[in-house]
Amino acid sequence: MSRAFLVVLDSAGIGGAPDADQFFNGALPDTGANTLGHIYQACAPALPNMESLGLKQAITLASGLALPNTAELAGRFAAATEVSLGKDTPSGHWELAGVPVPWAWHYFPDTTPAFPPDLLALVAKLAGTEGTLGNSHASGTEIIDSLAQEHIKTGWPICYTSADSVFQIAAHEDHFGLPRLLKLCEDLAPHLHALKVGRVIARPFIGANGSFQRTKNRHDYAIATPAPTLLDWAQAEGHHTHAIGKISDIFSHRGIDTATKGRDAELMQGLHDRINTAPDGSLTFANFVEFDTEFGHRRDAEGYAAHLTWFDRELRHILAALRQNDLLILTADHGNDPTWQGSDHTRERVPVLVAGAGQGEIGHIQMIDVAASIAAHLGLKERGSGVSFL
Repeated sequence: MSRAFLVVLDSAGIGGAPDADQFFNGALPDTGANTLGHIYQACAPALPNMESLGLKQAITLASGLALPNTAELAGRFAAATEVSLGKDTPSGHWELAGVPVPWAWHYFPDTTPAFPPDLLALVAKLAGTEGTLGNSHASGTEIIDSLAQEHIKTGWPICYTSADSVFQIAAHEDHFGLPRLLKLCEDLAPHLHALKVGRVIARPFIGANGSFQRTKNRHDYAIATPAPTLLDWAQAEGHHTHAIGKISDIFSHRGIDTATKGRDAELMQGLHDRINTAPDGSLTFANFVEFDTEFGHRRDAEGYAAHLTWFDRELRHILAALRQNDLLILTADHGNDPTWQGSDHTRERVPVLVAGAGQGEIGHIQMIDVAASIAAHLGLKERGSGVSFL
């Protein structure tokens, strides 16, 4: 039987979204944003394994940006366009799994304060505290650095948001307690999901005296998908499904048999293990998030390029270990151009690079076509409304 591996490089967009002018970083529209294209121009990373699958051709197909290319093509490539009204993690992942978002997300205004008083009163009540800290759009690392000492002194949780449809709560694992933070976010999530806020995110940290660091114990409490996804389709037909990274959180743990969590290096080991041991007929859905959180939002083009280089080196071993009839699709969920103004995601098309299905150009596709193609590869009866490119 066949196996399928769907790997998402969180935020690795390739420009060219036809509606980019309707999405903004501050007052600047996302028109012209191109995460991987601009990283190539700024840093010239060596990515021979992704290039062998057609990465540079996909960038040109999506955005018209031509890049010098000498790689021999060993895979298939496409540029995928999103229809959901967001440039966020759930929208991109759900659509790749066959389910576009049918509603408009609720976003908090980029003002201080950002949250209504009744919401913060509910957070304080659920936390058992007299108040909260934060109440603004912020970088997670920056707001923790600025408010951690007051948080430790008062015990009040730090609340913040971003341009995504999220409500984030940061708290110290030792002083506030990790189980307490997770319980707070879990109890709060249904209230925000009812407002169509996509995720409540627990952001635990450790440290003292100005050396605070976020830990790998982040947990996302995501709103449930409005319909069954590729993961549900596969599981319902008896195929083993495995989630790597925050996939299990993004899909509210639905349609998932087993999961691997951790930082990207640990997730890469998990992907290597799945390539070597996953059973016939299985689906592995992986997300590598540090491209986005560590480098895209921080507008660190050099760091992003270095992480791409690390991933590409590992990809060589993954490609070599694929079995006959395996399918591997490498893609992204949105953009986060580190050369762009601001710190938010950017609206872009995403690459679809395919190993195990021949060579050549696929062309322009919809994100939902990824799910339809994997479903066809696995022989599933349910394929959603997408069109298979296999």
